[in-house]
Amino acid sequence: MVDAGGVDRWDRLRQSPVGPVLSAGLDAVWIAAFVLIGRSSHAEGMSVPGFLRTVWPFWTGLVAGWLVVRAWPRPSALVPTGVVVWPVCVAVAMVLRAVSGQGVAVAFIGVALAFVGLGLLGWRALALVLPSSVETAQAPGTAPGRQVHDS
Repeated sequence: MVDAGGVDRWDRLRQSPVGPVLSAGLDAVWIAAFVLIGRSSHAEGMSVPGFLRTVWPFWTGLVAGWLVVRAWPRPSALVPTGVVVWPVCVAVAMVLRAVSGQGVAVAFIGVALAFVGLGLLGWRALALVLPSSVETAQAPGTAPGRQVHDS
């Protein structure tokens, strides 16, 4: 489906207004926030070793998700990057938590899916609606969100 500006909606969801380093950083910070909130809500303490023990399965899952979807050309794209990285990250994290002796309760899986999904999909969705991310290099007469490349 094409919007009023002549931009296909699916094409818009695949745009990448944020580069790979910042995208990876946003993903990693969200995962860190999830771990910090979880550790504090369960009174597990805020030690660096404890944080690292809890976060490494999720950061590993995040890297796996990026590799599965080959995220670097369109790291901030909601589709396919966000919708693939999110479940891969959580699935890998849960397997790694299980084999490393950490908890994998059904309720925790649900919370992880919800919180990780909120962040990994949320910032990507926001990047789509922020005007500065859509009008990256717009020339007169081109549709919003379309980049102009010199030949």
